[in-house]
Amino acid sequence: MALITLRRNLCHLSDFRIHGALSAMKTQPVNHVHKAVKERLCPWVFCSLQPGPFRVRFHHACCKKFHSENGNDLHPVGEPVFPQVQDWDSFEQNLTNMDEQMFYRRLKNLTSSEEVLSFISSLQTLSDTMAAGALQRICEVGKKGDQKLPKEILENHMFQALCIQFEQEPSTLSNTSLVTALHALILLCVDPQSSLLLNLVVECKHRLTRGSLEVHSLCVFAECLLKLQGPGCATLDQIMYQLQGERLEEFTPEDIVALYRILQTCAEKVDQHQMFLNKINNFSLSIVSNLSPKSMSQMLNALVVLDQTQALPLVIKLGKYVVRHIPRFTNEELGKVLEAFIYFGHHDRFFITSLEQHVASLSLTLEPEVVSKVMGYCSRKEILSKPILNAVAETFVCHSEKFSPNQISELIEPFGKLNYLPPNASALFRKLEDVLCTHFNSFPPKTLLKLLHSCSLIECHPVNFMAKIFSPYFLQRLQGDEMYLDRLSLAQLTQLFLTSILECPFYKGPKLLPKYQVKSFLTPCRSLETPMDFQLFKSVMIGLIDLLGARLYFASKVLTPYYYTIDVEIKLDEEGFVLPFTFDEDIYKRVALCIDGPKRFCLNSKHLLGKEAIKQRHLHLLGYQVVQIPYYEIETLKSRLELVEYLQRKLFSHNSGVRW
Repeated sequence: MALITLRRNLCHLSDFRIHGALSAMKTQPVNHVHKAVKERLCPWVFCSLQPGPFRVRFHHACCKKFHSENGNDLHPVGEPVFPQVQDWDSFEQNLTNMDEQMFYRRLKNLTSSEEVLSFISSLQTLSDTMAAGALQRICEVGKKGDQKLPKEILENHMFQALCIQFEQEPSTLSNTSLVTALHALILLCVDPQSSLLLNLVVECKHRLTRGSLEVHSLCVFAECLLKLQGPGCATLDQIMYQLQGERLEEFTPEDIVALYRILQTCAEKVDQHQMFLNKINNFSLSIVSNLSPKSMSQMLNALVVLDQTQALPLVIKLGKYVVRHIPRFTNEELGKVLEAFIYFGHHDRFFITSLEQHVASLSLTLEPEVVSKVMGYCSRKEILSKPILNAVAETFVCHSEKFSPNQISELIEPFGKLNYLPPNASALFRKLEDVLCTHFNSFPPKTLLKLLHSCSLIECHPVNFMAKIFSPYFLQRLQGDEMYLDRLSLAQLTQLFLTSILECPFYKGPKLLPKYQVKSFLTPCRSLETPMDFQLFKSVMIGLIDLLGARLYFASKVLTPYYYTIDVEIKLDEEGFVLPFTFDEDIYKRVALCIDGPKRFCLNSKHLLGKEAIKQRHLHLLGYQVVQIPYYEIETLKSRLELVEYLQRKLFSHNSGVRW
């Protein structure tokens, strides 16, 4: 292992002892060395540096013979010995032979690049692995997003010395040091064509060809190549071939997650690696309990990108362990977890409970992106979580300015879909109206339509905006460059128009032209009406035949003139007699049976979805006698006789008997 010996005083940059660069440094002044570093780290910009004291001397035990004086310092044979420094404090003396575990523990506690550089400059010796770890830590704490390192860090003598060391002698580095340094420098945005990176990449390729890179180094090198050259890199195929020949039992959990990241970046080649992926998916079941929250998030995200729908056992197991770590996820990580659960259709009551506690405790500090993801998860899975909805409503009232138009729509739509009004509903919709009045034109037309339609589902009618959305100008914007408006948008417009007639009789603005009205709300996407549960209908039909005497006395799946489809319609005359469904005269009352299966309710609840609630509300306003037949009541009936008695109570509760 290469050793880097660090001395604190009396060492200037021209006194650097670096194997392979020693003569150049001796014969050139300090500014020449600075210039060389500038060129190697291009496109970083360095300003000119003044010569000054530098505390590092590098000696390489693997390249030269050394002798030791007083058992303390090593000096290459035949080179001058520098005076022994006397002013070291006791702490630095103790760090002379610091073991790597203590080094990494100390390194992990440092929170800035300056602290890292100051720390390593206080050490007398530093292994190449520790030096690479220091470079990686500088990257972790010093780089913010896509920004480059601050100029003062790039110009720091110690930082430049580390870079020169890795460039001059990559062949002397261990595999771990080599790939760690390469990865850190790539993240620090070093020019891919600089000699610094090119030398490290060439050395990695040499070791790959010799087969001397172990599993972890192969994974890190593969990720480095993906960042440098993209998924089309030929060397990447060679790495994947070697990885597929290794036993998965020899991979650490971090290596398995790295494999997922590599394959995710090469998603277009997933078919080539599907057999290998299947092995990884099966093996990953055994390591889930050892994964960090970050690794769980990355694995779930990769499963989504790679469309691993056959890996549901892995998703379910990850879901069980995710519950334990929800408070430890970053906003971005939690967002990826929620996206994966939406994609795979996963839900778990323990996960919901933990998510409720997390959102409720941090509601006012959560990022808008996370709030949108949480609401999107509740909406897609139709989960009526009152703690989450209440917390999000409060967040929007307090911080509405943080949310973009699309995020506002994603936040409000679940209230309508789940048919829920929070305790602060008046403040919530006042705030929403203020935002819409101020930024109406900032909302994409379809987003705005979905938002206003969602409000109407829970009787928060957007009366002040109806004139705008029924106007030809808005409808033209809604259509955009398409030949025709899509069916869902037309259905939403039609239901809003029907709402304006039935529930807002005071609205006197423009009407929706007939050419924009649909004939049925039962769209292919089932957004406005849920089809009848066939098995539940069969059970109810048997009871109705027994009750009414014949199939002739009721009709099913009846499309009304008002766009709704009624599950079962029964016609009554003025005296309460049941008429055959073929009769169109002497009809005094129409009974609409809503045979509501589980899909018409929020998940695991008896709470109707918003689209079913507005349908029953509108049918009632249109003069129908609405009778709800929910699945959970039918399931409690134990016999055919009980079913008939139940239907009689539901249909004719005000009549002494049934007549037909």
